[in-house]
Amino acid sequence: MSKQCCGTSVGVLVFDKARAQMLMIKRGTLPAGIAPVAGHALDEHASYEAAAYAEVAEEIGLTVTGLSRLTAGGHHPGRCRRQGSTGHTWRLYEATVEGDLAPSEREVADVRWYPLSELQALADRTGAWAAGQISGDEFAADPGLEPVWVHWLHALGYVYATAQDRAAIQQLAATPPAQH
Repeated sequence: MSKQCCGTSVGVLVFDKARAQMLMIKRGTLPAGIAPVAGHALDEHASYEAAAYAEVAEEIGLTVTGLSRLTAGGHHPGRCRRQGSTGHTWRLYEATVEGDLAPSEREVADVRWYPLSELQALADRTGAWAAGQISGDEFAADPGLEPVWVHWLHALGYVYATAQDRAAIQQLAATPPAQH
């Protein structure tokens, strides 16, 4: 039996020193997509901040050395694979990190630095999936951003999506991942 969803999530953006690249993972579990480190917050953690530290260590094996809360965040209807999921209340952070990458074999299919100039193409691929221009299988084989991250990276100014595209992507995110 899968875990119960706690309805809270944390997301952690990590940039290179030049702020030209973002460290992101290709998810190894549903929902498919490329995303910054993220995970449930108040399920096994005392606070969102504690979850941010733990998720970075768990997913990519790095140690957070500094953490700053970002202005974006709040409720998003994107569902996860856990039971009872109807969306999550998010807090977003930017972190500085140290150590050597050691990605989780279960949660991470790949981890790499993505030039910020590539983020828009990833968001556009997610939009194409939401618009029915590519199938869920095609998206899983060559993913764009995880749907919820189009929302947050748009809110933070790293990608652009029209209101119509954001609505279609949000509807996709609100669909249980097993139905994608």
